[in-house]
Amino acid sequence: MDLNKYLSLTKSELISTLLVFVLIVASVLGSRLYRLTSGGAVEFEANTEVILSASGNIDSLVVELEELEITVNEVELEWASRILGWRSLQRGRYVFEGRYSYNKLLSKLARGIQDPVPVVVLPGIAPQRLANELAGKLNFSSQDFIDALTDSAYLEEKELRAEQLFGRMYPETYLIYWTSSPKEVINKITREFKNSVANKLQDQAAEMGITIDDALTMASIVEWEAKGEEEKPVISGLYWNRLNRGMRLQADPTVNFAVGERRRLLFEDYKFDHEFNTYMNDGLPPGPVTNPSLSSIRAALNPQEHDYLYMVANPEGGHIFTRTFKEHTEESEKWRRWLRQQYRIKQQRESAAEGETK
Repeated sequence: MDLNKYLSLTKSELISTLLVFVLIVASVLGSRLYRLTSGGAVEFEANTEVILSASGNIDSLVVELEELEITVNEVELEWASRILGWRSLQRGRYVFEGRYSYNKLLSKLARGIQDPVPVVVLPGIAPQRLANELAGKLNFSSQDFIDALTDSAYLEEKELRAEQLFGRMYPETYLIYWTSSPKEVINKITREFKNSVANKLQDQAAEMGITIDDALTMASIVEWEAKGEEEKPVISGLYWNRLNRGMRLQADPTVNFAVGERRRLLFEDYKFDHEFNTYMNDGLPPGPVTNPSLSSIRAALNPQEHDYLYMVANPEGGHIFTRTFKEHTEESEKWRRWLRQQYRIKQQRESAAEGETK
């Protein structure tokens, strides 16, 4: 073969090979550059919650994504973080859905643009239950929340008792960041209480000759006592009637609070020596027994006008209201007879069930 022809052919092949190599490199680089700023780098098929428990780097993100079974090119992701400058990722809760470019994904994590957690505060609950629910959604323990509620320095700063602070845990749905501290959560909820209740209703409370705290305390008793919304103004009126006549409040929810649990009260419970026991002490208790709903607060401030002083549960799940102690005694006896009847029916059913299993 002619040497010049051979060299020419070799040179041509070399150029072709080089061109192929350049095209491949350009293609790979172009694909990467495209995924830097255009969708398709990482895909989340469904709404996905990514939680970074601590600030970290790409390695910590890869571990989290792998646990969530999200496919990612680790080499490309590391390359993209260097090119884009998103090297340090912030702890927090982030929600993704759909297709993301490397820039869109990493910038959100590096800048700490969290997605808040929807948290529902229910009315009439115990502090421990609220603490448990918050701890299940946010980055602190239930004990952390209880400690914040009872922190003496924190309470002194707010000029509140622990019961008054918890009474301000206004029932509502809140959007709270996963990294929020217990006190940040409490501050957010109490701000909502101030805006939605205190600022709007304090003048009405003053017209009644009471404070917002008095209204909140009465509302908390109504919250635990009422079996339905329609009963709330009636019960509020009944308890205000007692106080206005110089009677003791004698509200069972205050005894439940004193003994530390909501259950059917025993005779000795009513004699339990506790500042919240309104069978033993005059006037309103020192603070709310729970966190009341807005409807209960409104009922406390808008009591129904009537002459009722007593109430007793009825079989329909509500209450029978009476004006005199004699009427109350008669209705109480009806209630006790009904309870005894239900107990006998229960025993008969259990006996029948045992007979069938023998």
